[in-house]
Amino acid sequence: MSDIVIVNGARTAFGAFGGGLASQTATDLAVAASRGAIAKSKIDPALIDSVVMGNVIQSSKDAIYLARHVALRNGLKVETPGLILNLLCGSGVYAVATAEMQINSGMANYVLAGGSDSLSNTPYVAWSNRWGNRMGHTQLWDGLDIRDTYANASMGETAENLQDRHKISRQEQDEFALRSQKLATAAQDAGRFAAEIEPIEIAGKKGPTVIDKDEHMRPDTTIEGLTKLKPAFRKDGTITAGNACGIVDGAAALLVTSAKLAEKEKLTPLARVVSWAVIGVPPEIMGIGPVPAIPLALQKAGLKQDDIDLFEVNEAFAAQYLACAKELKLDPEKVNVNGGSIALGHPFGATGARMLLSIALEMQRRKVRYGCVSACIGGGMGIAMIIERI
Repeated sequence: MSDIVIVNGARTAFGAFGGGLASQTATDLAVAASRGAIAKSKIDPALIDSVVMGNVIQSSKDAIYLARHVALRNGLKVETPGLILNLLCGSGVYAVATAEMQINSGMANYVLAGGSDSLSNTPYVAWSNRWGNRMGHTQLWDGLDIRDTYANASMGETAENLQDRHKISRQEQDEFALRSQKLATAAQDAGRFAAEIEPIEIAGKKGPTVIDKDEHMRPDTTIEGLTKLKPAFRKDGTITAGNACGIVDGAAALLVTSAKLAEKEKLTPLARVVSWAVIGVPPEIMGIGPVPAIPLALQKAGLKQDDIDLFEVNEAFAAQYLACAKELKLDPEKVNVNGGSIALGHPFGATGARMLLSIALEMQRRKVRYGCVSACIGGGMGIAMIIERI
């Protein structure tokens, strides 16, 4: 088994729901992020021989070709295959895990791995119309209503279940949401996100507009404003639009190869993939997924939790994150130090790759050794990946 490394990567800015990137398909976004990843990795595109992209919501007519079009539109060889995968919110991390498996199996040498979603373009679906609807009515289903029919619960309701079990107050959730906004604002002001973002030029009637900053962030967020928001999923609930992840558009991509090939091509990798793990949990509390996933990844790496210098744990909901943090006894000074999905937003297929890129760059800035990325996954799963700074 070869050591697998993340050479470099890029992401788009995360556009607000119906915002500056709403005119772009998930494919457009993935193409842009991949273009940035190729440029920052300083690699000849002709060497890349596989593309693996996570995509959760097929929100355009070309979505089924997303990974293949990433290859073709970025000038990769016509022989380069493209794979789309869907592990829901774990897709971006699992794309990198898949790249590792492709390289170690001999299928590929250099893989573009990441994910993309354009949630602004999520369609409404008429399930019954294929065979007609005589003398009846058609019901349109919102594609953003990601409801787990096995658990009979929306993702927000599963987070309320965790809130109930772990006795997490509304105040705790709102305070954590405020933390996410403040840390993300500080990171943006310091230029740390600029190091990640590949700008996108959007044509308009008054000329082109460049989208190069995350749009969902709310720098003026206050605890007073958060406490005024109404519950989103239960009448007497605690989860609101302010302490849940944002619905946004975005993509992220990473170049993955073996350490030997990186050395041969004189590339400068950011990090080595140490281990990864995916594991199931009860679907009705799907948000607890990182709790077994992180220890399993640590076990595979032969490491202890105290060995990890930085964590990125997806903020699907403040209640979900706080439940995981309490179970794992996470040190808040090590986790999501540049904010998370509550502030930045959560384009489902892209977030895992965004977190891997962000933590790898932060590890380089701080000159620390180990980082861990983890996310809960709808349907009742968790994923975690441990990387080592090079």
